[in-house]
Amino acid sequence: MSNVAVLMISSKILTGIKRDEGRADLEQMIHAHDMKLTTYRVVADDRGEITTQLIDLCDSAQTDLVLTVGGTGVRPADWAPEATKDVIEKEVPGIGEAMRAESLKKVRTAMLSRGIAGIRGRTLIVNLPGSARGARENLVVLLPILDHTIGKLSGESVMSQ
Repeated sequence: MSNVAVLMISSKILTGIKRDEGRADLEQMIHAHDMKLTTYRVVADDRGEITTQLIDLCDSAQTDLVLTVGGTGVRPADWAPEATKDVIEKEVPGIGEAMRAESLKKVRTAMLSRGIAGIRGRTLIVNLPGSARGARENLVVLLPILDHTIGKLSGESVMSQ
């Protein structure tokens, strides 16, 4: 069973101005895929804060996957991709490309998403959009490759799909 951490990036949720409308759905999807949600944190829209949290989640916990939610757009406060690049050792560009390609079938503004994916140590980090719907739809794209990817990162011998 893979251990998953979610890092919600939203100053509005952190301060209580906005309700976290996507948490329950993400938790349900993670559990339905036979993964364990070990951590759920909310952090401000701040590159340094995001970077610090990503390092902590990857380096001090037994986390196989970190899903960031929010901060992937073009607003001045959107820093998730940059913070992710600050901490990863390898980028996995196909994940972001696949999520954007699938999202473009549903909404034209998906081309504004700058979410990326990468590896720090043995942990995969994936940036999901901040909208509850966008996060769910992008996670659906990601789920079929997670077992294989996490297996490869952990050094297990995993059959190709």
